[in-house]
Amino acid sequence: MANRLYEVMYIAVPESGDEDIAKLNEAITALVEKGGGSVAVQDGWGRRRLAYPIKKKTEGYYVLLEISGSGQEIAELERRFRVNDMVMRYLTVRVDEDRKSAAKKQAKRDKRKNNNGAAGSGSGAAEAGTDQQA
Repeated sequence: MANRLYEVMYIAVPESGDEDIAKLNEAITALVEKGGGSVAVQDGWGRRRLAYPIKKKTEGYYVLLEISGSGQEIAELERRFRVNDMVMRYLTVRVDEDRKSAAKKQAKRDKRKNNNGAAGSGSGAAEAGTDQQA
């Protein structure tokens, strides 16, 4: 199966210490690598205030992961997030499709910009040249 890029954000309970978060991140990395994927980025955002209470808690420990792999590791990872009491919320987004579509849109904009810029200045110069000769 093709390797795809995913962003996984999870919010852990605020009572969890740094060593608990480190253990959880190690378990996630081991799970992903066992499935044939790799964790490219592990970014701990630390304790932050939640927008609304979750399970009667107003703070959470945010962690962002960038994972490369097939969808099988992600399915297993999400299953484990659901049964883990330490994880309050999680969200997984497939990024490669978003980046491809964003690159296509940007290329389209650049092409349109270049065509409009060249057509606008080129036709104006051609018209000015014909006026001068006549």
